[in-house]
Amino acid sequence: PKVVCEEKHMGSRAVIIVCRDASVARTRFGIVENEDGIIYTRTGRRFFDDDALEKALLARIRRAADQAGLWDELATDWMCLDCELMPWSAKAQELLKTQYAAVGAASRAALGEAVSALERALARGADVGTLLKRTQDRAQLAERYTEAYRRYCWSVTSLDDLRVAPFHLLASEGKVHIDQSNLWHMETLAKLSAGGDPLLMATAYRLVDVTDSASEAEGIRWWEELTARGGEGMVVKPLEFVSRGRRGIAQPAIKCRGSEYLRIIYGMEYTLTENLERLRSRGLSVKRSLALREFALGIEGLERFVRKEPLRRAHECVFAVLALESEPVDPRL
Repeated sequence: PKVVCEEKHMGSRAVIIVCRDASVARTRFGIVENEDGIIYTRTGRRFFDDDALEKALLARIRRAADQAGLWDELATDWMCLDCELMPWSAKAQELLKTQYAAVGAASRAALGEAVSALERALARGADVGTLLKRTQDRAQLAERYTEAYRRYCWSVTSLDDLRVAPFHLLASEGKVHIDQSNLWHMETLAKLSAGGDPLLMATAYRLVDVTDSASEAEGIRWWEELTARGGEGMVVKPLEFVSRGRRGIAQPAIKCRGSEYLRIIYGMEYTLTENLERLRSRGLSVKRSLALREFALGIEGLERFVRKEPLRRAHECVFAVLALESEPVDPRL
């Protein structure tokens, strides 16, 4: 069996519906305003508060689809794209300030003072050598934590400062593309960036045969290079969009993140031995079950929409996903 390993972009998830023109939005989606698409967050909220910015971004995607001939290739006049929108700071600015930056600044300040005090105590002959070494190590981890989240932040003053990386063509007219392989999704969406617009990024990927040790080693080497450059990691998916095994449907994707990125998730000191032991005891069964159910509901909702069933039928799936999203899950997952 083969898997597709895709570069994991560190941004904010965005679901983008782009229409060929405003008339399509009216006839297919029932939009009465003069709109030709929309960009949603993963929870269905509008991604941008600035309507002009949203329209300009949609126009760039539409132009890229025109140049790539995707409308005709897919026999559609609208597309629903699953994307990552960067930088992370474009959407999570408040979270960065109040959580990550605050924790980093406080830790560096406190540990810096502690190191200085212990160095003075050691100079006076106090037996604090072991404590000093541990505190110095912790101070270094605080620096690495700050470096980790800063990699995914940059100033955004215009549309040209944003980057969009599509990785799934979720649906188009009359079609939910689950019958196509994940490799097809990568190759098809790479055409959007082929026109040279820097706004649109092609997602790097590798096809790995998990029964071939050389292929596996190449996949691991690629992941190590990605994370060494400061990348978040990779997402591993079965070759087929929906893969079935002896136990039913396989997980649609697994994130394999780099050790430095994980400081943002697990805390700056997660790599200490005692903390790693605690993390290994996490239970994954609930998370896996939720992921599979949300995956199935998402597909069903799209299928109902492209079949032009009443919207309430699609909304049944949407509300079910929102209910599952509210289930308590270990936040470390």
